[in-house]
Amino acid sequence: MSYQLGIRQNLTPFLQQLLQVFFVGLTIGLQRTVIPALAESEFGVAKGSMLAVFAFVVSFGVVKGTMNFVSGRLAERVGRRRVLIWGWLFALPIPFVILFASNWWWIVGASMLLGINQGFAWSMTVTAKMDIVRADQRGLATGINEFAGYGGVALAGVVTGYLASLFEPRLSLFAFGLVIAIAALLAAVTAFTETLPHARAEAARHKAGVQTGPVPRFVDAPEHPSTAEVFALVSWKNRTFMALAQAGSVEKFVDALMWALLPVFLVSKGASLIEIGWITGIYGFVWGGSQLWTGPLSDRVGRKWPTVVGFLICSAGVFAFPALTAPLERSFAAAVIGVGMALLYPTLMAAMGDIAPPNWRGSALGVYRFWRDLGYAIGAVAMGVLADASGLLEAGFWFTGLAMALSALWLTLGMEETHPGHAAGVSGGPPAR
Repeated sequence: MSYQLGIRQNLTPFLQQLLQVFFVGLTIGLQRTVIPALAESEFGVAKGSMLAVFAFVVSFGVVKGTMNFVSGRLAERVGRRRVLIWGWLFALPIPFVILFASNWWWIVGASMLLGINQGFAWSMTVTAKMDIVRADQRGLATGINEFAGYGGVALAGVVTGYLASLFEPRLSLFAFGLVIAIAALLAAVTAFTETLPHARAEAARHKAGVQTGPVPRFVDAPEHPSTAEVFALVSWKNRTFMALAQAGSVEKFVDALMWALLPVFLVSKGASLIEIGWITGIYGFVWGGSQLWTGPLSDRVGRKWPTVVGFLICSAGVFAFPALTAPLERSFAAAVIGVGMALLYPTLMAAMGDIAPPNWRGSALGVYRFWRDLGYAIGAVAMGVLADASGLLEAGFWFTGLAMALSALWLTLGMEETHPGHAAGVSGGPPAR
């Protein structure tokens, strides 16, 4: 079997992966709107204790980041499909935990299960797409993938906001979450094509010098590096990898803010659950939908500058948000933040895929996603400490806006262009032959 690369050539597995990431997005969206807003009234969190509210985001980020790393290595040994199925098995208890939770720490436990699900399931949709697309389609592929995933996040945020307003909140979250988890598991078992053979075939073609298409600029590393070697290379040994890893971590500050701080901030301003659902939903819808053009844009103009501009746009939107009062103004700011995230989010992953050799691309993406999702925990702790110490919820917005601006500066100085059609070279390695 030739294992050709390309979206058209692999349309069936590509669509299977999109269905899976949509289910993953719906699962994480389950906890986006209702649970933070009801932390005090339903789950007994002390009024004004932002560190306690952020605890479920911290647990999610630490567990998901770790599972990203673990799943990347596992997937190169047992395959993408098996890891995906494991991820959905961990999602099945989540609705039951939410339904029977007697205090906030049950929700923290549910977030840990969600982190395992996300680290296994979402990671496999990204890795599997990198296995089957051409180098000049990575931006498009990651853009479509993240559109499907964050479209699911946004849709679930809006739907659960309405359900919780119309029905008993816990029971509605339970029913919604259980249906999604069962449907996703059945789809993973019956309709998900294993793509590991594509990655191995691509590596063999590169080694034999017969790979067609743009010449990649893989980093200089052993053909089969150890886990420690991959971790060190992505984390600090290669300048461009390191810039991408820190950027991934910092951009999750924004998502932690929009997930946990923004609903609490809006409740403090008198907003309803439906209004909160729409504002967070607009952020998610714009982020998801815009990736349909930002992903292909990076295939045409390169990875570096769309990423830098995206960070700066996010920074501006986050700084502006707490000063706005009308729902329409807040919705517009949320949309601006969504556009910024759309510019940077798929582009960072495409850049990782550009310079990570196919033999250990899954592991490299796993390390990147480890640092990226650890950003949930880092950002949430920092925002919680600042909010509790200052007594101002706005402090979390100011911190996040500044961090995004500084990360843009790091990328400008530390990242070399990675796109094979635009790169002048990547620190650490010559073009592959």
